Amino acid sequence: MPLFVVIGRDREGSVEKRAQVRDAHLANAKPLADAGRARFAGPLKNAEGQACGSVLVFEFDSLDEARRFAESDPYWTEGVFEQLEVFETIQVFPAA
Repeated sequence: MPLFVVIGRDREGSVEKRAQVRDAHLANAKPLADAGRARFAGPLKNAEGQACGSVLVFEFDSLDEARRFAESDPYWTEGVFEQLEVFETIQVFPAA
C-alpha cells in the first residue's frame, strides 16, 4: 500500500486550541494506527519546544483517501492547522 505524508502547520496562537482538540485528533487517527497503517505520527516543534504542527506518515490506497483523512482531522476542522499538505512518498530508510 502506498505511503503518504500529511503535514499540518499550526495557526499562530493555537497552543490552547491544540490542547483542547488533541484527544479528538488522536481518536481520529487511532483506527488507522490500530489497523497497522501508521508508520509515524507526531508533533512538529519550534525552537522553544512548543508544538507548531504535526506530521503523519500513513498507508492509504490513494492520494484522494489521504486527503480525505487529512481534511477530516479535528486539528484541521477545528482550526488548529492553518496549512495542510499531503504528499505521496516512498520509504528509503530503513529499507522496506
